[in-house]
Amino acid sequence: MAATPVKKRRFSLERREALWGYAFVLPWIIGFLAFTFGPLLFSLYTSFTNYDITSKMDWVGLRNYRNMFFHDSLFWKSLKNTLFYVVFNVPLTTFAALLLAVALNQKIPGMRIFRTVFYLPSILAGVAVFYLWMMLLNPGSGLVNLALGWIGIEGPSWMTDPQWTKPAVILMKLWGAGGGMLLYLAALQGVPDHLYEAAEIDGASSIRRFWHVTVPMITPVIFFELVTNLIGAFQIFQEGYVMVNDANMPGSPMNSLLFFNLHMFLKAFQSFQMGYATAMAWFLFVVVIILTLINMGLSKLWVHYEGGDQR
Repeated sequence: MAATPVKKRRFSLERREALWGYAFVLPWIIGFLAFTFGPLLFSLYTSFTNYDITSKMDWVGLRNYRNMFFHDSLFWKSLKNTLFYVVFNVPLTTFAALLLAVALNQKIPGMRIFRTVFYLPSILAGVAVFYLWMMLLNPGSGLVNLALGWIGIEGPSWMTDPQWTKPAVILMKLWGAGGGMLLYLAALQGVPDHLYEAAEIDGASSIRRFWHVTVPMITPVIFFELVTNLIGAFQIFQEGYVMVNDANMPGSPMNSLLFFNLHMFLKAFQSFQMGYATAMAWFLFVVVIILTLINMGLSKLWVHYEGGDQR
């Protein structure tokens, strides 16, 4: 049966709209292929070569990966430093952001000013912030040790003692918990009031209302923060490159701040072992993907959505 003129016009209109849609998306597709997917495939290929940024690019198979696991002691040192940072930084920043959000969700005069003050540090970043914290953590004249001295505690040598360098970086990161606080604050204000009223009628205390009403309702935001903080924590780099006692030895003292990305950077742009560095990058990519998938799988056990759908 032949198509009617109305159907032909409708088909022509739909095709024209589809072509216009593809035309608008085309610049992004070209940019993705040229600047993301293409370099991604190139880095995967170079991880199996001895690429040194110049003209050398001979196929070496799994040699880079074997050297990484069995012959590079700093690889394991950098991985250990990074895991230490991730294990302590992610839960601490998540808890600090949630605690701030609960405190700043109170309905008292002037609360907007406090919210602004606590959020501002999260938008400050870069080398200037690191130098600021290096002054704050100075063992002789820094405000942190000075404040500890007021309560009778002798402050440590934060950035010169290998046992305290990573805790110092974690302490610095807590300063920027305002970014996560903003997300939790929005989630807290989205919890329906009738749930609190029902819990209060049932005789639930404020702690029980928080634990059995507030926390389940904001678990999607907690899950989002955990995943993004985990990915971001594995990417730590600048702190180990800038906040060191010796500018000529990134990651010092005693490689206590030699994080994984810093070690990868030094291999690529100091030793010019770009093939080895890309192998490290793909190893980190696999680790982060596995941990993210584990988090997504475990989320079914504790993340609750209002509609009851766990997807």
